Amino acid sequence: MTDLPPNNVRELSDVPSVEVISKAAVMLLSSAAERLGLADEDPASSPRRDLDEARRLITALAGLVTASAEYLGPHAAPMRDGLQSVQRAFREASAYPDEPGQGPGEKYTGPVY
Repeated sequence: MTDLPPNNVRELSDVPSVEVISKAAVMLLSSAAERLGLADEDPASSPRRDLDEARRLITALAGLVTASAEYLGPHAAPMRDGLQSVQRAFREASAYPDEPGQGPGEKYTGPVY
C-alpha cells in the first residue's frame, strides 16, 4: 500500500473559535462591499449593486461582530472599522438614507454617521 499525501483539511473541532468567527465576518464584509458596488470603479453603476442584499449582510455582520467582540481580542477593532465602513457606504449609496440608528446593523452598533 502506498502512502497518501497528507490531508490539507482540518477538522472543524481543531479550528479556534476566533478563526471561525473572523472568517465568517470577513465573508459577510466582503459580500456586503460587493453588493454596495465598492469593487467597481463606479459603485453607482455596478451591476452587482443590490442595496437590499447589502442591508441584510451588513445587519448580519453587525450582529456577529457585536455579539463576539469580547472574544476577538485584537481582531475586534479592525472588524468594527470594516463594519462602520460598509455602514457609511450604505448610507452614502442610499437615495433616501435611513434615519440615524435605523440603518443596517445600527440596532446592534448604534448610529453610524
